[in-house]
Amino acid sequence: MASESRTTTDHDEIRRWVEDHDGHPASVRGTAEDDDLGVLRFDFPGGAGSDDLQRVSWDDWFVKFDQEELALLYQEKHADGSDSTFFKLVQR
Repeated sequence: MASESRTTTDHDEIRRWVEDHDGHPASVRGTAEDDDLGVLRFDFPGGAGSDDLQRVSWDDWFVKFDQEELALLYQEKHADGSDSTFFKLVQR
């Protein structure tokens, strides 16, 4: 079975995928300036570098996501069929 990746800008689809994997919207600590959230990420349980992430609201996360004209590239399943939390934020 091949892994399948999808790209989306749909807020509901993004939120569903993240929450289906018990994740939360986040930003990288130390990258924020003034009202800017800094570098966007998702915080998943057991994820690498969770100490470096700060949870933020979905509303704030999506404002920055849209301002930066980003899209989410994500993987639903690994090649072996298990759930995947692989993602990358890319330019639209």
